[in-house]
Amino acid sequence: MVGAISSPANTSSRVAVVTGGNKGIGLEVCRQLAGAGVTVVLTARDEARGAAAVEKLRELGLPDVLFHQLDITDAPSIARLADFLETRFGKLDILVNNAALGAVEYVHDTDYGSVTSKEKEKLSDMDMDQRLGWLWENSRETYDTARKGLQTNYYGTKQVIEACLPLLKASSDGRIVNVSSHFGQLRLFRNEELKRELNDIDSLTQERLDELLDMFLEDFEADAVDSRGWPKYFSAYKVAKAAMNAYSRILAREHPELCVNCVHPGYVRTDMTIHSGLLTPEEGGSRVAAAALLPEGGVTGAFFENFEESSFV
Repeated sequence: MVGAISSPANTSSRVAVVTGGNKGIGLEVCRQLAGAGVTVVLTARDEARGAAAVEKLRELGLPDVLFHQLDITDAPSIARLADFLETRFGKLDILVNNAALGAVEYVHDTDYGSVTSKEKEKLSDMDMDQRLGWLWENSRETYDTARKGLQTNYYGTKQVIEACLPLLKASSDGRIVNVSSHFGQLRLFRNEELKRELNDIDSLTQERLDELLDMFLEDFEADAVDSRGWPKYFSAYKVAKAAMNAYSRILAREHPELCVNCVHPGYVRTDMTIHSGLLTPEEGGSRVAAAALLPEGGVTGAFFENFEESSFV
C-alpha cells in the first residue's frame, strides 16, 4: 500500500523530543526510539516523574535519554525547552507530540485505583465499541474540560511545534509526528459544511481553524453541539484531534522540507482510557515510533493507522 511504514531511516546522531514522555504511550515511544539509537529528550510537566522515567529507561540499558521539564500550555516552559535544544544540539530531528488530555472528567481515578475487580472482569468481555461506551458512561464533559482540552490538545501542541520549527529546519531530515486518533476523523462530523472546510487543505488557514474552534466552544456553551452537527460523545477531544489533523496537513503543505504526519496509536490501555483499551502501551507506542522512523523522503501530510496510511475522513 502506498505510504505503508517500511524500513526505518538511519538513526545515527539523531535527536528526538517526546512530549508527555513519562508514562503510557509517550514512555514507550521514548524507549523504542532510544532503542533504535536516537538520542531522546523525554519531557513531562512533573520533574520528579520525568526524572524517574529517564532513570527507568537507563536501567534498561538506554543511556541516551535526557529529561527536560515541559508544560505544553506554558509559553515560558516551551521557550526553555527550545533554548535547551538550541544550546545542546543546535537542531531537532524528530518531534513527537504525544501530551494530551481526555477533555473529560472521570468518575474513576485515572490510575485505575478506584475501578473494582468486578468492573475489570466486565471490561475483559467487551469489544471496542462496548468499552468506549463504558468509558463514556464513566466520563463527564463540561465546558471547562472542553476548553482545557482544546487548549492542551490543539493550542498547546501547536505552540510546541512553532517553537521547534527553526530547530527542525536545521535538521537534514526534520520530522513531526502528531499522536492523533480515529476520533479525529471527519466522518464523525455530521455538519457537511464543517467537514468540507476541515478537509479543504488547499484553502484552509490556521486563522480559520481558530475561528472554527471558537465556534465549537460557543456552541458547546449554548448546548448546541448536537444541533450544529459537531461530533457527539467526547466532543472536545474529537474536535481538537480533527483540528490537529488539519493543522498537520497545513504544515506539510507550507513546509515541504519537513515530514509531518499524524498517527492513531489504537485504543490503548492508559490513564486517559482508564485502562479500558485493547492494546498495550508497547503496541500503541510501536505505531508512533514507526512513523517517527519513516525512511528519509517518505510520505508527508498523512494519517497512519495500523502501520498503514489511512484517511483523514
